[in-house]
Amino acid sequence: MVFLGGATRLTHSGLSMVNWSLFGSVPPGNEAEWNHLFEQYKQYPEYKHVNFNFSVEEFKSIFWWEYIHRLTGRFMGLLFIIPFLFFWITRKLSRKLFFQLFILLLMGAAQGFIGWYMVKSGLVNDPDVSHYRLALHLIAAFLTFSYTFWIALSVRFSGYPEPFFFKINRLLWVLFPLLMLQIMYGAFVAGTDGGMVFNTWPKMGNQWVPEAVTALSPLYLNFTEGIAGIQFIHRYLAYIVFGLIIYIWYAAKRLNTSVAQRRGIIALVILVVIQFLLGVFTLLYAVPISLGVLHQLGAFVLLAANVYCLNRFCSKAG
Repeated sequence: MVFLGGATRLTHSGLSMVNWSLFGSVPPGNEAEWNHLFEQYKQYPEYKHVNFNFSVEEFKSIFWWEYIHRLTGRFMGLLFIIPFLFFWITRKLSRKLFFQLFILLLMGAAQGFIGWYMVKSGLVNDPDVSHYRLALHLIAAFLTFSYTFWIALSVRFSGYPEPFFFKINRLLWVLFPLLMLQIMYGAFVAGTDGGMVFNTWPKMGNQWVPEAVTALSPLYLNFTEGIAGIQFIHRYLAYIVFGLIIYIWYAAKRLNTSVAQRRGIIALVILVVIQFLLGVFTLLYAVPISLGVLHQLGAFVLLAANVYCLNRFCSKAG
């Protein structure tokens, strides 16, 4: 689902479906149905201002990305809710696990609503979705996954206590919101096409802090709406995340950690190196679809490693 979301964004396919019912719809099966959908698409800003020279065949190429993305979301919902109802009715769930899964159900439903809210912003005047709503959609997805993974780990490792290290625990809790902030700025970069400018590293052009970073007034707008300012934050947050993970590894290697804890920390280090390199090459090559999707998946897996470590270093995991 993360792959499909990234590919949908990078192929600019997210506004191709202008109508969608709550329970989905059957894909077009003949040219008459394709032409009908294409005529509907023509009534909206993206066609009028961006894709006005599109043919039906070109429309199909973007339609399928968005259709599969939305259909997968609904399939995931069914994959969750049917077993959830079965285990609830057959009394297989503890009260705690029922409560946790019910929260997940609400988070999944909210994610669907946020997706609709995001797409709606690009169907009115501006033929592009709000980067704020895009970030909200991505953050909600990553938080939903994080909580899902936390529950799964707690069930998997139930009855397997780990040694508790206060300092590492606190550092990992600092890392989690920092990663979420970095992911949010990654969405800001994607939503403003910020990866298409300053395609150099380590400097932005010929400067560490170019004038464009502070060009807007008031100053804070540069870091929420300014393309250069948003990229600047995303770059330097990457250094902070990288440095914090290396420090966590250094602090943990001197402790008598368990095998699971050591594996989690090693995974964090390996993944942050890979993600950092992916970010650099994605920028240098001006965000090709393949690298852009890999970079988003890299953030997803790095967050998963953070959640794993939190669960294993938490004295009350589960």
